[in-house]
Amino acid sequence: MTKPVAREPQRRNSRSNRARILATARRELGRNPDITLEELARASGVVRRTLFGHFPGRAALLEALAEEASESLRGAVAAGVKPSEPAERALAYFSLSIWPVGDRYRMLLALARHDLGAERVAEIIEPARNEVTAILERGQRDGVFHTHLPPAVLSAGLEAMTIALLEEVNTGALEDDGTRAAVATLIAAGVPEQQACAVVDAVVSTVAEGTAADG
Repeated sequence: MTKPVAREPQRRNSRSNRARILATARRELGRNPDITLEELARASGVVRRTLFGHFPGRAALLEALAEEASESLRGAVAAGVKPSEPAERALAYFSLSIWPVGDRYRMLLALARHDLGAERVAEIIEPARNEVTAILERGQRDGVFHTHLPPAVLSAGLEAMTIALLEEVNTGALEDDGTRAAVATLIAAGVPEQQACAVVDAVVSTVAEGTAADG
């Protein structure tokens, strides 16, 4: 599938304008998926001509957001992989690592399949899906996760649940910093609720300690 390509910015202030337009689009599309490019230009503080200079149409703008999301997700996947950890902790680390990316780009969920197409959405999500499948395979071998579903099928189910939770955040029905989603992921994978809560709490504490040490 051919992707619409935005024109490359030529000057430093042009790059700044592009970044501001994308940041505004992430915010405003979450509020109003049907916002026009003219309205988006005003919200970004640029003239219509400037916005269209970077993004000739809605498809180019959404593709730029999709590429941003894809790059962020790849970074989160790399940061969230913990092969030396037990499988349940590895899954908790991974879930907590990718949640901020999903939270930041959750407005794409309402637009992605209609505007970008299912193939593009699958391409963006594939690195995360593959890593979760690998964690689930390991956990099933170790007896940590249930085995009544194949790892790839269970991974797809967990992915769908995560997307559903992000959509509930979109509607305001759920508030979550990722910990509730991580607990739900472990429970769905077969970890008892009390143990799932303890694992996620321990991982959150470890991450917080590491962040404090780095600071």
